Amino acid sequence: MSSHPPASALNLGVNIDHVATLRQARYAPDLDAHNAEPSLLAAAHEAEAAGADSITIHLRFDRRHIQDRDVFELRRGIHTKLNLEMGNTPEILAVALEARPDFVCLVPENRREITTEGGLNVANADTSLERTVKALQDRGILVSLFVDPEPQQILASARIGADMVELHTGAFANAAPDGGEAEFLLLREAAILAAGEGLQVNAGHGINLVNLVKLMRVPHLAELNVGHHLVARGVFLGLSRAIRDFKMLMGSYPLG
Repeated sequence: MSSHPPASALNLGVNIDHVATLRQARYAPDLDAHNAEPSLLAAAHEAEAAGADSITIHLRFDRRHIQDRDVFELRRGIHTKLNLEMGNTPEILAVALEARPDFVCLVPENRREITTEGGLNVANADTSLERTVKALQDRGILVSLFVDPEPQQILASARIGADMVELHTGAFANAAPDGGEAEFLLLREAAILAAGEGLQVNAGHGINLVNLVKLMRVPHLAELNVGHHLVARGVFLGLSRAIRDFKMLMGSYPLG
């Protein structure tokens, strides 16, 4: 019997930022140390072998976990697709344009936050956001916007020419262990609207094995981006097992 999870209509992007967090806790001053660990490339390869459809990393302005060199090493070394999360800043845009990941997900970035706390305000964004989207697309990079499940944000994302939206599932995940019902309904309606506008619909933030069951009732989902839960569960079970378990449950999408 194969140990691989079944094929799913729903893809999984594995975020390995917190593998880098562990590395930076000890080796931040000297990433060239011969024994610097854990290796992000090794983590990416393990994730791919376990069924990851893409590898996600967030190059933050403060470089708290992922470093510029990681972006290029992963771009060269992985076998699946690379999804780069980034704020809309000229410095990070320059890295993206040089590295040419398969996807970029533009996210809001507050330097004092622990992790991304909400979606982009696309509806009220200045023209630099649209220019960044076009610059990335001109390099052959597909662009996603990380947005809250609000109609005005979905419509604005379509208006400025994004290829995808990633629905922020943080409020859904925080509302109840299995996901909040009111927040689920917002996600459902946002996904329907986004698909109707011709946008690919992804989702991410706070997703785990418990709330995944309800989340998979949201239609039109193409990819989930999951990181913290998989790395945390991997501490006890191994990253590969954590990913395989997640992919196994995802195999029932779409329901019915």
